Amino acid sequence: MANTFRTLSLSLLVSVASAPLALAADPIKIGVDTPLSGTYAPIGQQVRWGLELATKEVNAAGGIAGRQIQLIIEDEEANPAVAVQKADKLFQVDKVDFLTGTVNSGSTLAVGQIAERANKLMATTVSFADSITTDKCSPNVFRVNARAEQQSAALAAWLAKEKPNPKVYFVGPDYEMGRSTVAAFQKGVKERGGTSLGEVFAPLDSKDYTQYFGQIRSARPQVLYTSTAGNDTVRLLTQMQDFGLLNNLTVVGASGTVTSQNVSAIGTAADGFTTGVGYSPQIDTPENKKFVDAFRAAYKADPDLYGADSYGLILFYKAAVEKAGSTETDKVRAAMRDLKWATPQGEKLMRAGDHQAVQTMYVVQVEKSQFKIKGTVPGDQAIGPDSCTRF
Repeated sequence: MANTFRTLSLSLLVSVASAPLALAADPIKIGVDTPLSGTYAPIGQQVRWGLELATKEVNAAGGIAGRQIQLIIEDEEANPAVAVQKADKLFQVDKVDFLTGTVNSGSTLAVGQIAERANKLMATTVSFADSITTDKCSPNVFRVNARAEQQSAALAAWLAKEKPNPKVYFVGPDYEMGRSTVAAFQKGVKERGGTSLGEVFAPLDSKDYTQYFGQIRSARPQVLYTSTAGNDTVRLLTQMQDFGLLNNLTVVGASGTVTSQNVSAIGTAADGFTTGVGYSPQIDTPENKKFVDAFRAAYKADPDLYGADSYGLILFYKAAVEKAGSTETDKVRAAMRDLKWATPQGEKLMRAGDHQAVQTMYVVQVEKSQFKIKGTVPGDQAIGPDSCTRF
């Protein structure tokens, strides 16, 4: 009996002693709520590639604090209602520790509310709408990519030099991101002496943009600004070229308008397109060259801003968890604030006051389907004021 008791006691002690080791070996689950179908599928593909490449590299180097990363991926179709359903599943059923992937700004805002209710953290690597980190900011939502105002600051500064006091017409998608990017660039243009001649907002996945061409022609703009993305940009620019609207017109836009994912489909209609962006494969640093080489080897394609920022997100989360010594929401949130971390495009800082990343911005122009860097704007000059008041 005594021997039996000692045997049971020893077994219990071994079980208790090994429990932390078993827990430490459990994977860290990251939910990916991103569009893999629909008009924004090419963007979702870059998001997935960036996350998967960084995860593979981090796992091969020992993971995060000795734990491997497991990505659980859902197709949110760039539809806020679907994004909410998938986020709820990822949090409640899959029990993910962290969530990312949302593209549509409406999806990011809606999923942010789900993250708050679940007491979990999320970050977008894509969404541009200023509201995400300004008047609709959330203590549980972070943004590692540049917001609309950062992009506009870089682009407006370039345009003021190239075309002083420009007359600009605006075309945006009819939802949160489109209206936010147009408003941000209108503000930047007017501050530098430019004039807004008008604006139109087209539904997502519009097949025919020619219905707006009469308004554009009658306005006689020198510059057209657009924040369409994915396949919508392909249709907009190729239809404008077919109707002769690109002649003697400078076309500029949001950083996601023309990317490595759609530039080939746009063809010569993309030549001269200029944007303010947080990333370019042409950044001439050893860190970016290594990243681009690895991305090309894995996917036979160049990374765009979405792929690069998604790759950098994994490094951001890794740094925060290791700093916190935990995956608990409150501890990781605190660790993320004012965190500096290395990315392919250089060091970023997560501003504590609004959870917006501060980063160098680049002016990039398309020349024969290649993205050429034309100038840079330091991160502290592009970021704009912290106007989040919720936390």
